[in-house]
This record gives sequence, structure tokens and C-alpha cells, in this order.
Amino acid sequence: MDQDAYRKTYQQLNERFCVFEKAILAGYCGCARSSKFCLAEREGIHCTADAAQQRCTDLFDILRRQSRFTLKLGADAEASPHQLLPHNKAMRIQVGGLRGLCMVQDPDLEAPLAYIDDVDGLLDEICAAFGALEDLPFQEIIKQIAAFKGRLRKG
Repeated sequence: MDQDAYRKTYQQLNERFCVFEKAILAGYCGCARSSKFCLAEREGIHCTADAAQQRCTDLFDILRRQSRFTLKLGADAEASPHQLLPHNKAMRIQVGGLRGLCMVQDPDLEAPLAYIDDVDGLLDEICAAFGALEDLPFQEIIKQIAAFKGRLRKG
């Protein structure tokens, strides 16, 4: 299948995309609001709630801004926040950011969770504890974004 045709069909089929799709498909987390679909032998994740998708989008944008220095995104990342990130940097924000939220939620955790059961549930708990997403202790969250390395290549 032509990649341009695939992307166009994907966008039409998945109007309410999941912000944490890469992390879910890679097996690092799950979400009660996610729904899998298949297109051309590939999987995608669809969000089932507008409010949940907006909250996840807001969180991702904040994490991207906060981790700009750590991920070496440069000043142009601030000017165009919706510019696509390389896969490894998007994964670091998604997985590292969620692991950082877990560490903030439960400071007694000695190591970040390998699997997060429900992103939406985690965000419910975080918002109840801290109020606005902007009020999170980003120093602790950024440590997990910096620490996440993903899967290492065999070679």
C-alpha cells in the first residue's frame, strides 16, 4: 500500500487518535479509553472519549515543552509543538512521562512500573491529587523521561 494513501486513510478512519498510541502498541501501557483497529495489516489505537483525548493531548504538549532540553529538541520545538517527533523521542515522552506520573503519584515506588494498566485512570488520580496538569512536579517526571531508553537493538 502506498504510504501517502495509508496515512490519509488512517487519518480519516481514526479522527480521535490516541496520544499514547506508540506506548500502548509497544506494550508499555493500556487504557480503558482505547480501542484497537486494524488497517492494512497494521494496528492503530482510537480514543473513545473526546474529553480524555484532550486531556492526554494537553499532558503530552506540556511534557514535550518541559522535556525540550532533556530531549535536545531545540527552540523550534516551542514554536511548532505539533511537529512530528522522531519515534524514539515520542516514546521517551509517552512512556517516560507516564512512568514519571506513577513515581509522582506514589513516591514510595523504588523503580518505575514496567506496565501501566490504565492511562486514563492514572490521569484521573493525578488530576484529583494535583488539580491542573501545569501544577505537576515536572522535575521528577523529567527524570523518568531522561531515563527511558526503550528497547535496545540487537546487533
